[in-house]
Amino acid sequence: MAVYTKVSSEALAAFLTRYDVGHLVSAKGIAEGVENSNYLVETTGSDGRGARFILTLYEKRVELADLPFFLGLTSHLADKGLPVPAPITDKDGTALQRLEGRPACLIEFLPGVSVTDVTPALAKRAGAALAELHLGAADFTGTRPNSLSLAGWEDLAAACAGHLQEIDPSLPALVEDELKWQRSHRPDDIPVGIVHADLFPDNVLVLEGEISGLIDFYFACTDRLAYDLAVTHASWAFDDEGGWRGEDVSTALLDGYRQHRALSEAEEAAFNGLARGAALRFLLTRAYDWINTPPDAMVTRKDPMAFARRLIHYRSA
Repeated sequence: MAVYTKVSSEALAAFLTRYDVGHLVSAKGIAEGVENSNYLVETTGSDGRGARFILTLYEKRVELADLPFFLGLTSHLADKGLPVPAPITDKDGTALQRLEGRPACLIEFLPGVSVTDVTPALAKRAGAALAELHLGAADFTGTRPNSLSLAGWEDLAAACAGHLQEIDPSLPALVEDELKWQRSHRPDDIPVGIVHADLFPDNVLVLEGEISGLIDFYFACTDRLAYDLAVTHASWAFDDEGGWRGEDVSTALLDGYRQHRALSEAEEAAFNGLARGAALRFLLTRAYDWINTPPDAMVTRKDPMAFARRLIHYRSA
């Protein structure tokens, strides 16, 4: 999450009159992340007891045509009883709005704090939650191609050409070599479905030791289910600098997933290659953002080398 578009208190107060949520009390920009503008909004609530929401203004890579898919998916999963924040509809039953010239949505606030201390126990719960998400989305009728699959990686690498060495002298060769490997190692015989594609620890909320929320579905798409597990593994099994957390965390995450959804032999065989792809994907998006994030944006840039280290780990496996 981040803040690119500033929203005045007057504009937000007027925006909230579309909803049955009471009056604006406060709003605070959320600095983490790099994709959309997000605010924590507090209102008096429809019953006067107070209420909290997340206001999201969609920026950058989020296409307007994709928003019905994202909002429909989160509504579907919330209806299934999964801990997913549902979009709030206004008095006319509309979820997608416009604010400050941007597509916008008011979203349910879920209690809990983002995971910062990854333990085997939490990793196991995260693996289980991902499997439940895959199973819960199995009958969702929407589809969306993954714009950040191999073709997207190629485009990002081209956009970063001439600048990767400014981040680290080893990056151009690493990216070129891994792209070449990925072109000839794409598994076609494994299950496909709706995936989250970004289930990092900071997109998992925990309350009293249990998972209370899965958030930030704006990379969700149709892709290989095992690739989604690989993305989750690449984010949970390593620390913020890309250091290996250990086999206990890795095993717990994978066991938690397998206990709810068994992996096929083909998925097991393809997993390390999918993890290499996951590491490359985040290396490239972080590199692109590192190069292109405006200096005045209220956003924290994330180090691409943390995923270069993950990629090197998987390549050596």
